[in-house]
This record gives sequence, C-alpha cells and structure tokens, in this order.
Amino acid sequence: MKSLDYLKDFRDPIRIKALAEVIKKEADRPLNIMEICGGHTHTIMKYGLNQILPPQINFVHGPGCPVCIMPKERIDHAIALVQDEKNILATLGDMIRVPGSKSSLQKERAKGKNVKMLYAPFDILKIAKENPDKNVIYFAIGFETTTPMTASLIQKVVNENIENIYFHINHVLVPPPVKAIMESGEAKIDAFIGPAHVSVITGAKIYKQIVNLYKTPVVIAGFEPVDIMESVLWIIRQFKENRREVEIQYKRAVSWEGNIKAQEMINRYLEPRESFRWRGIGDIPYSALKLKDEYSYLDAEKVFADILPDQPIDDHKLCICGDILKGIAKPYECRVFGKACTPQHPLGSCMVSSEGACAAYYRYGKLELV
Repeated sequence: MKSLDYLKDFRDPIRIKALAEVIKKEADRPLNIMEICGGHTHTIMKYGLNQILPPQINFVHGPGCPVCIMPKERIDHAIALVQDEKNILATLGDMIRVPGSKSSLQKERAKGKNVKMLYAPFDILKIAKENPDKNVIYFAIGFETTTPMTASLIQKVVNENIENIYFHINHVLVPPPVKAIMESGEAKIDAFIGPAHVSVITGAKIYKQIVNLYKTPVVIAGFEPVDIMESVLWIIRQFKENRREVEIQYKRAVSWEGNIKAQEMINRYLEPRESFRWRGIGDIPYSALKLKDEYSYLDAEKVFADILPDQPIDDHKLCICGDILKGIAKPYECRVFGKACTPQHPLGSCMVSSEGACAAYYRYGKLELV
C-alpha cells in the first residue's frame, strides 16, 4: 500500500481550494459547525480555512482542549503539592504554564520547587527510581486520547509495587461537556466536527447519543486541512439530504468500536467522577475520571487531602475563555486579547495551551491561505 504523503495529499492548496469551490456551490443554508478539538481549531486558523469558506459556514470553537478546561483550583492542587520538599510533581506539556489563583507550576519551578515536565507518562518511572526518598506525583491530564497511557502506567505501578508514585487524575471525557453546552441553549450549533485522536480510542459510537438527542450531525475528521474541508462538505450534504448521522471521515485511523483493549485498560483502573468543574463552564456530572476505590492508596487527592485547597475559583474577570469554550464567543471579542493577554503573559488558559483557541487566533489570525 502506498504510504500517504500528508504534505502532498492532505495539505495541497489546490485540493483545499477545489473543496472550497464545491462547498460554495452546495452550501445553501447557514451552518454553525463546532470543532470540538483544539487541534482542529489550529488547523482551521493556520490554513485560513475560515477565510476561504462561504459566509454561511461559521466555525464555533469547543471545549476540546484539556489544558484550557482545567479549573484554577486543580492547578492550585498541584501548586500546593510542590510546597512540600518531599514531593516531586510531574505533568505534560503546557500544563505548567496555566495560571492558578495566585501562581503557576512554571513560576513555582522558577522558585526551586520540584516540578518536572514529561515528554511521556512513563518517564515518571525513571524520576521515581532516581528519587526513592521522594513522593513522585503524576498530574495526569487529557481527554480519552491520553487516558490509556495513564491506565497503563497505573498498571505498571501496581504490578511492580512501586511505592513512591501517586496519581492526581484530571482526565476528562468528550460527550458530557458537549451535552452540557447543547442543554444550556446558549450556543447555536448545527453540527459537530468530532475529534480525531479521541475517537481512535473511543470509537465513533460515543457520538450516537448526541446525534439522537440534538439532531446534529457529527463527522469525525482528521487534523489535516483537506480532512476538515471534506468533513464540512459531508455535513452540508447531510443537511441537503435531510440526514443526521455519525460519519467517519478519518477512516484511516477511526473505527466505530474504537480500541477495545485501551477501553478495557481504562475501565480496569478508572471510573467516572460524580462531578467535575470545567473552567468557564461549571460542574458537569460524570464528565471526568478518578481512580477506583481499590487503588485509593495511589490517589494523590486522598493521600495528600489535608494540604489540598477545596475552594472553586473563578477566572480573571476580564477573561472570556469560558464563553469561547462554550461556543458563544470568539477570541477577538475579548477586550484583553493580544493586549494584556498574550502567549508570553496569558491571563487565561485558552491563550496558554498549544491547542487553545486564543493561541490559534493570536498566532494565525492574520494569515491567508498560500
């Protein structure tokens, strides 16, 4: 089988513009399409897809950025944990830059606190081995995409009886916030572009209930510009044909059932929380995961409960990240966007994350498709 040349086949401006022309001919009604995943937002902005589509097509940004949706009190948990010199806290990527109520993990690391940025979850095993006298706490984040890696790491710790690794679980789920947004009625959403990597794990089946409840098509798209343009066309054709279905555009990676072994691994060690507070959105029932009770001895929220703050904290009063995550505002509608709030000095999480909508608008907002 011929290998796919992504630069040629999926980023080709000629193909992108050809799809845009077909969409212009077939788009016969206004459509608000929410791209749930922040990775899709960045592709849309980087390649100027929002600029070459007809005005009837409006992209609405969603809550699919795991860094963006993390509430300040969870960041404050991490900051509280590193105040004890016996603790080392490790996490992935942009999370160290997200502001809590008074500080960030990046600022705490600059003060000399034990904060480690991981490139992969299993790197924590080396940290734990090199620091046998320390408590090594993995601040686990991400949607269903990264959850299997955390579950696999938990299994390793359990099977090898590693005694100095703990888990602060912040894994969240896609369907519950989508339902919460639709139930609120604040955002007008006609269809969804479903996340790619999440769907590789969960399968397309998790969106069936959303389609049935709200009569909104869901097309699961790859991350390349041709993927997204093709998915927009599929959505338009569903409306033209009076269909409301889950469709898989990203067939080269996504199936209906998903990765069953990964799902079994997750279910072995983790279970839904009764409620989880999403930054800017609020409490959403059964929208996040936690360690099962039988593994509570690994749960940092229980082991270190006496030092963890337990107070919900609102965002900066000028930050509208919550409205952006709910699909009722665009980044440029924020008064501090690109002024007091920049990637170098972010006020809100949507400007911090490499998947954040504000970061995408700041980086690519003025670019044209070339």
